[in-house]
Amino acid sequence: MEFHATLVIMAAGMGSRFGGLKQAEPVGANGEAIVDYSVYDAIEAGFDKVVFVIKKAIKEDFISLVGDRISKKVKVEYAYQEMDDLPDGYVCPETRQKPWGTGQAILACRDIVKEPFAVINADDYYGKTAFKVMYEELKKQTGDYCMVGFRMKNTLTDNGAVTRGVCKCENGYLTGVDEVLKIKDCKSYDDEGNLLQEYDPDTLVSMNMWGLTPDIFDYLAEDFKLFLDEHLNEPKTEFFIPVEIDTLIKRGEKKVKVLSSNDRWYGVTYREDKQSVVDAIARMTAEGMYN
Repeated sequence: MEFHATLVIMAAGMGSRFGGLKQAEPVGANGEAIVDYSVYDAIEAGFDKVVFVIKKAIKEDFISLVGDRISKKVKVEYAYQEMDDLPDGYVCPETRQKPWGTGQAILACRDIVKEPFAVINADDYYGKTAFKVMYEELKKQTGDYCMVGFRMKNTLTDNGAVTRGVCKCENGYLTGVDEVLKIKDCKSYDDEGNLLQEYDPDTLVSMNMWGLTPDIFDYLAEDFKLFLDEHLNEPKTEFFIPVEIDTLIKRGEKKVKVLSSNDRWYGVTYREDKQSVVDAIARMTAEGMYN
């Protein structure tokens, strides 16, 4: 039977730290954005559909700057992540200024994704290895989830702190994920800049590259309600997908196989990151990885 796999690309953020529509920021010689390279690598690996999760407010700009170009290479659909897209009985507080996080972003795809799928961030470059191992694992259709982990040292920027899902593994499977904020130089800090923990540079971290099956939507729908019951009136608290995965593992409801990549991550978290990404893409293009 023919196998189909979808790539879900989370692109709803306007890039508050970066400023502007960073998902469309050109990094290639011909105006390509990071997401162009992710889609190229995904198609090469075997994925045959792309779903962009965006906000309706950026729809026209996103489609004209990114979507139209991508749709010439692969089937493209759109899902919309909005602050007021809440379960019945819940009302978005006026103090809320941004969507509810990556868990809600994936939940926004519930009506259009019916096959195994991978999830990535629009503004992260993952490398070819990650898409190859992800596709091959999804193709096995074991019913388990999977994720691609990266070495922490390969995922940092010199221009500020980042958030990473720090992974715990046993016998090739994930046993837990801790969403750690404000990581810099393999150290985490609190809001006041005090050191919280120092990590081994080879610590495996999640870059939000997950391999999932459509049953995730049922779990997310129920657990989003539990999240809202506790955090509805906290304007900055988010429903993170790594936290949801961690919850499913601890409840014994899902197993998550850990795949790994030693590729270097690149991303434009801050505007100052752009040149390093441009240089890396130029080098890989010159080496024949992209044409």
